[in-house]
Amino acid sequence: MLLRHARSLLFLPASNARAIVKARTLPCDMVILDLEDAVADDAKEEARAGAIAALGEGFGGRIGAVRINVAGTRWHGAEMVAVKASAADYVVLPKVETARQVKDVFSVCQKPVIAMIESARGVLAAAEIAAGEGCAALFMGNNDLRKDLGIPAGAGREGLSHAMQAVVLAARAAGIAVFDGVFNRLEDEAGLEAECAQGHALGFDGKTLIHPSQVPVANQVFGPDMQAVADARRLIEAATGGAERYEGRMIETMHVEEARALIARAEAVGE
Repeated sequence: MLLRHARSLLFLPASNARAIVKARTLPCDMVILDLEDAVADDAKEEARAGAIAALGEGFGGRIGAVRINVAGTRWHGAEMVAVKASAADYVVLPKVETARQVKDVFSVCQKPVIAMIESARGVLAAAEIAAGEGCAALFMGNNDLRKDLGIPAGAGREGLSHAMQAVVLAARAAGIAVFDGVFNRLEDEAGLEAECAQGHALGFDGKTLIHPSQVPVANQVFGPDMQAVADARRLIEAATGGAERYEGRMIETMHVEEARALIARAEAVGE
């Protein structure tokens, strides 16, 4: 599956062997083995070995990635060396604020980098980061971004709206994928669905997740609507080129291209 077609991107602690095995049975589109926040300092090395082994076994056609620790930590160098020799499709880099950070990791790992935007500096540099060497996609890191912006705990996402749109704009200008941040309330399915819908409306390709139970909701919201796919097929069949009237509205080449992209996404996720 192409990264831009991913709907559900599940973070798992690389130290949790049972969760990694279970991930191979889940309908998520991407598995991200986390070596950073989800793993205690004294478990980092063991988690790294487990992640590399799991990536070697693969995830049954799902995209496989690993989130490493940032430069300056004592694990960063060894993790980059391990990832380079691994079967990871992507390396996820947290707390990115410059294009140079991405380039440095890409140069060593030789894997496309997904940059996490988690600070005010990262948001303001998002366009440069997205267009830089080695950057394959952007992730919103809303938890850290909230803290950096001073948004009160329990507040909605209104204070993040400018930042989220800026990151989407940066990704689209660079022609790369972009994914919404995680939803923390594990037992609030209605809240998750609402946040997915908001992210979809803002232009995100999919959503990063922290629990298997969140996967079906993300797949449903970010996946192609079957009626919309049927409408897209009908539009393509009817289009004859140039601007023309179609079912009470005007369409042109742009609308045909959008219809084809929707169909391609549906086919990529098996719908």
